[in-house]
Amino acid sequence: MRTASKKTLLTAADPDPVEVINPDSPCPILLLCEHAGQAIPMALNGLGVTRAVLDSHRGWDIGAETVARRLAARLGAPLIIQRYSRLVLDANRPPHSVDAFVTESDGVLIPGNKELTATDRTARIDEIFTPLDETISYLFNRHPRRFASSVHSFTPHFAGRARPWHAGFLTRDWPDTARQIMASIQAEAPDAVMALNEPYQIDDASDWFIPVHAEPRNIPHCLIEIRNDLIDTDQGAELWADRLDTAIETVLESLS
Repeated sequence: MRTASKKTLLTAADPDPVEVINPDSPCPILLLCEHAGQAIPMALNGLGVTRAVLDSHRGWDIGAETVARRLAARLGAPLIIQRYSRLVLDANRPPHSVDAFVTESDGVLIPGNKELTATDRTARIDEIFTPLDETISYLFNRHPRRFASSVHSFTPHFAGRARPWHAGFLTRDWPDTARQIMASIQAEAPDAVMALNEPYQIDDASDWFIPVHAEPRNIPHCLIEIRNDLIDTDQGAELWADRLDTAIETVLESLS
């Protein structure tokens, strides 16, 4: 599944960057959660950030992994989990972009990312990003897929501004599919506030999974964003996994 290479960053004491749920499943759905983890390689000495920063939306997508795991269990779909904090390397950014290694996140400095050398960046890309990227390609190619989605969460307030949406569905090529998912959720939860391409928009310069993997394969897809205060408990994560399960099944039925 992955190309072996000499490691200069990760040690035997560090977790593998990728975990795959249901790896052998022929389910036509592929799920991904790039911002699931909070791990930091031991060699990076915690990046110089506090536990509170790591536990906040800066360090990971709160609740996204729980939703993704429960959704994968319901659908029987393969799910790719990325275990390292987005502060080490943002796995949904082009790996050589400025946004892949942030020196500041929502007003907080990240000392361990200051003055990174080319060697530092290459080690993180080779040992964390590349295994994830190769796993995505492998699972797309192993069985035919008819729908793909990445599960994320967003903070209710960012840069001093409130975000009113409960969930957003991001796509450029398949807006009708995203609208179909929203309509399914709305039928079950009339008060849910949802939007197409909010609170972010897909862009080649700042996104990876959709531009590089989903769009070229021309299969229905979207990036799911759920407000993190709605899924930071087991009950909330269970509720949104149920809603997404129904919605995605509806999409698959319409493609039959």
